[in-house]
Parts: sequence; structure tokens; C-alpha cells
Amino acid sequence: MPRKSTRLTFAVLATGAGVFSMLQSLIAPALPTVQHALHTSQSTATWVMTAYLLSASVFTPILGRVGDLVGRRRTLVAVLVAVLAGCLVAALAPDIGVLIVARVVQGAGGALFPLSFGIIRDEFAPSEVSGSISNLSAVIAAGGGVGMVAAGPIVSALDYRWLFWIPVAVVAVTVLIALRYVPESRDRAEGKVSWLGAVLLSGWLVALLLPLSQATRWGWGSARVLGLLAAAAVLFALWLSGESRSRNPLIDLRVMRLPVVRTTNAAALLFGAGMYAIWSFLPGFVQTPSAAGYGFGASVTASGLLMLPMLVAMFLSGVVGGRLEPVLGAKPLLATGAALGALALGILALWHDAQWQVAVVSGIFGLGIGLAFASMANLIVGAVPPEQTGAATGMNANIRTIGGSVGAAVTGVLVTGRLQPTGLPYETGYTHAFALLAVLCLAAALAALLVPARRTALVAVASSAATADSGTEAPVRVR
Repeated sequence: MPRKSTRLTFAVLATGAGVFSMLQSLIAPALPTVQHALHTSQSTATWVMTAYLLSASVFTPILGRVGDLVGRRRTLVAVLVAVLAGCLVAALAPDIGVLIVARVVQGAGGALFPLSFGIIRDEFAPSEVSGSISNLSAVIAAGGGVGMVAAGPIVSALDYRWLFWIPVAVVAVTVLIALRYVPESRDRAEGKVSWLGAVLLSGWLVALLLPLSQATRWGWGSARVLGLLAAAAVLFALWLSGESRSRNPLIDLRVMRLPVVRTTNAAALLFGAGMYAIWSFLPGFVQTPSAAGYGFGASVTASGLLMLPMLVAMFLSGVVGGRLEPVLGAKPLLATGAALGALALGILALWHDAQWQVAVVSGIFGLGIGLAFASMANLIVGAVPPEQTGAATGMNANIRTIGGSVGAAVTGVLVTGRLQPTGLPYETGYTHAFALLAVLCLAAALAALLVPARRTALVAVASSAATADSGTEAPVRVR
């Protein structure tokens, strides 16, 4: 492939994935504005975030697998069009119901992550794959930071609807370039989509994530929460049973059981808990009025600026990580990234009396996120057969999201479980939460150390009839 075409392909992938990542966090600071503009309640407005989370969790692994089967470029364009349509409907939404539906459509963009990793593996020179995946991971990580920083100024200068109008313009141009310059996949999995597996996977993911995201409002002991968690356990068991027996599984469980994949996913679950929880609660901490005994009474824009060091550090460490990975390997970089997250949260639990301290913590945590994102993606891509790239990286992203939901739910209990007479949380709620998240990130670092060292992993490629007949296994290089 010509060098120019490779660069354009990467630009398309980075733009699409970056916009989706930005949409995850862009609307969160503007929820009170949305609530007021659309004349709805706070509990209803939170579904703007919840619907997006649930939709992305369902679409990410399913469409990642569809891309493995029918072609990643074709699926990528379809997903970009879905994001474009979702943003357009959201920008025009006359009421909260339409906005929530639009966010469900936008959630299909979660598949941009696994599809992009698969296209890089297919189309880039082997010497460029690791660095390109790291650079893309840096863009994905930074995209969430851009959303937090940019939301306040956009809403203040324009209107909350411009949080969607801007992505409409960007994604529309991206679709046109993708149609012209992104090549179609050469490596495709054989078989067909297991729709029963897709339904069961969707069922247990929604049944798990919905009560985790709503438990603080519904109550942990409520019938809805307990019933949905029980349903999640049953559906998960049915999904495992069905996938293990299926001739065309949606997710090849043998690949998921590979030591590299298993341990990387464990680290993703734990690190995701710390990462998404700090994204969710640190802005609230700095926006708390100082009359509460802590906090700085910062505005939405000012709190976003305190996250700016995280944004810059995420991008830089992700890019640098791509340069270091061929030398050091992805395993030590993942362990280092998780350890930096633990260090940042530990510092935050002890020292948070000045805004500069929060800014320093933000920067350290950003370094950890950049290294961890890049190394997780490289470990998964390097450990699985090409035709399983989309499904495996999609599940890794999903597991990170599940960890984030668990971390946010537990943090919410600690922060809001006991309130001051003014209705504001006590400082100890935040400090205990930050300390717990530090422990989770430290556990992620320990899980990363369990990732098998650089070696050749033998993977059975079920989709290859020749391999199945000969009884041989396909070697896949793991770093």
C-alpha cells in the first residue's frame, strides 16, 4: 500500500475512534444543561449516559465479529454512518426521549475500536502495526479527555446541541474519505454470525451493566437490581454454554482462554474500574464548594481545565509507548501504566488541598492511561489469529467498560452513602473511594505481571478447515 494511503487510512481510523471516545465524556458535564433545556428530571437525564454505555457494550463485540466475517472496511463505514445519524438526531432532538434513542444509535460506534485495530493489522506493514496501534490507542484515550475539557467552553459559547453538530461535520467528512481510501479486509473469518450468541451476549451485558449504573438510584437491595443481577448470571451461563457448543461462535472461548488474553482482560477489568471512576467523580470533587470542607467550587470549564494535564499526558505516553513496545514489550508497559494509576490515586487520597495537586495527579494518571491503553491493545492483537482480532479486541474493550461500571458503582456508594446536612458528600467518602481505586489499579499492575513473557503461543484456528483436518495449530506471536 502506498505510504500516503496508509496515512489516510490511519487518519480515518483515528478520527472515527477519537470522535466516539469524545462522545463518551463530552455530554457528561452538560447533563444539567440538557435537563433544563429539555424540561426533564435529573434521573431521566442520566439515561443520556446510560443508554450510550449499554448500546456500546452490546455493539462493540458483536460488530467487531461482524467485521471479522463480512469485511472490516464495509462494517467500519456502516458504523460511521450510524454515528453520523445518531449525532444528527441528537442535535435536532426535540425532547429527552429522542435524545436517548439517538445516544443508543451513537453507541454502535463502540465497534470502531476493534474494527480499527483489525484494519491496522490487515493493511499496515508488520513493523508499523505495534506503533500504529499505540498511536491509535493514544487518540482513543485522549478523546475522552478532550470531551471533558471541551464540553464547558462549547456549551458556554454556543449551545449543548453543538456537542453533536461538531461531530456531525467531522464524521461526515470521515465517511467520504473512508469510502475512497480505506481498503477492504483480506483476512476474513469463515462461518456466519451466531445471532443466538449475540442475543444472549446482549442480554447478560445489559442485565449486568444496567443495575450497576442505576443502583445508587434504585437501591442495591431493590427488586430491580437483584433481579437484573440474577438474570445476568443466568444469561451469562447460557451464553457460555451456547458459545462452547456452537460451530460458529460469536466469541471463540478458546481464544478468550489463552493465557495472554485472559490475564490482559483481567488487568483491563481492574484498570477500567479505576480509570472510569476517576473520570466520573474527580470533576464533581473539584466542583464541590469549599464550604463543604474540601473542593474548590470550580466551574464546569475550570474543572475541565484541571483535567487538561491528563489529556496531554495520555496522548504523549501512548505515542511514546508505541516506540518503547518493540524494545521493552507490552507487558512491562501495561504493568507500569497500571502502577502509575495506583500512584496517582494514592496521592489524591492523601493530598488534595490545592488545585495544583489535583493537576499533578491528573497528569500522572494520564501517563498511566496512555501506556495501559496502548499495551492492552497490542497484547490482544499479538495473541489472537487475524480473523479473531475484532471479536477479541471488542471483548477487551467491553471488559474494561464492565470494570468501569463496577468501579463507578462502588465509588458512588462510598461518595454518596453518607451526606452532610447540606446534601454534599463528606470528604472521607471521596478519600476512601480514591484509596480503593488505587488498590484496584495496583491489582491491575499485578495482573499485568502475570501476562506470559514474550514467547510463541499456540492457538487453534477453528475457522480453518485445513488446520482442523491436519490437527495442527497456528502459531501466533505474543510479545
